[in-house]
Amino acid sequence: MPPQVNTLTRRDARRLAVRAQWLDAGRPTRLLPLLRRLTLLQLDPIAAVAPSADLVAWSRLGSSYDPAQLRRAIDRRSVIELHALLRPAEDLALYRAEMAEWPGRGELRRWQGQIRDWVARNDACRRDILRRLTRSGPLTMRELPDTTVDPWGSTGWTNERNVEKLLGFMVQRGEVAVAGRRARERTWDLASRVYPDDPVVPAEDALRIRNERRLRALGIARARGQEMAVEPLDVGEAGEPAEVEGTRGTWRIDLALLDGSFTGRTALLSPFDRLVHDRKRAKQLFDFDFQLEMYKPAAQRRWGYYAMPILHGDRLIGKVDATADRDAGVLRVDAIHEDEPFSKAATAGARRELRDLAAWLDVDLVLPR
Repeated sequence: MPPQVNTLTRRDARRLAVRAQWLDAGRPTRLLPLLRRLTLLQLDPIAAVAPSADLVAWSRLGSSYDPAQLRRAIDRRSVIELHALLRPAEDLALYRAEMAEWPGRGELRRWQGQIRDWVARNDACRRDILRRLTRSGPLTMRELPDTTVDPWGSTGWTNERNVEKLLGFMVQRGEVAVAGRRARERTWDLASRVYPDDPVVPAEDALRIRNERRLRALGIARARGQEMAVEPLDVGEAGEPAEVEGTRGTWRIDLALLDGSFTGRTALLSPFDRLVHDRKRAKQLFDFDFQLEMYKPAAQRRWGYYAMPILHGDRLIGKVDATADRDAGVLRVDAIHEDEPFSKAATAGARRELRDLAAWLDVDLVLPR
């Protein structure tokens, strides 16, 4: 007998997504429980207002959040960096079986075979890195000499970044890990010294658990989606099937998050926030058009270099073009883009969040005239 398919309005679907990301009025109070719920915080070098991981935490925890909390959690290794994503340390057990099967299970795709062969041709360099880390780690990438015999070739920005690429594949193999940072530069060490010594979860069980946790963090997602390099957007067969009015196809939902009434609030989001990370989902559920524009020429930007989405209740209603000028001691707001005319409550909420953001950054707020 086929499973019963739940039917949701788009409003219910949006509220499910907002509640799952802990962006409703019931704010969390501590960092680690928040991270366990979200499953990850994305690291990104672009920090026109603040580092994205800190902005995501601030938008949930509020101004009581101190970025030093995250740094301490990383130093204590209760939070681990994996592929530029910060994860609870206990979650690393869900990736170790996959690491042991590198570069993949069963018949390899062409690109997987090419990577495997490139690493094999540079095995002497890989072994030299492991010897140096065993003896002297943690080390920065600059402290690891490039002894590759076959340079990494690409048409993009990774061309001949040999040690960087090799370290990345060694992370995928479970051999090395990011151990910390010196200033802003990552340090590397043996994974056995960084990762918790927890029992490895078998690959099939790990995939199921990761899908379940991802759905818990998203609230609603597709069973299948566009393949992503690091963190998928889809959740397989986790949760329950659902149809959402005005959208095509079946979704997967976390039914537990549908329980209880919804009380929304206004929030400013990082451009890399998971609520808007899946652009297709944001369009289908929120009717929200959004792109990262920091990579575009200035003349082609509609919303600004570092446009922060504005959440009001269960709607994404606009973007704030803002920059934190530390030298001048100001949070400069160049524009507030209204996707639809703001209500008085939305205007007041957005301005209140901007004042709170400036206070959290310890700068003055400068609004557009």
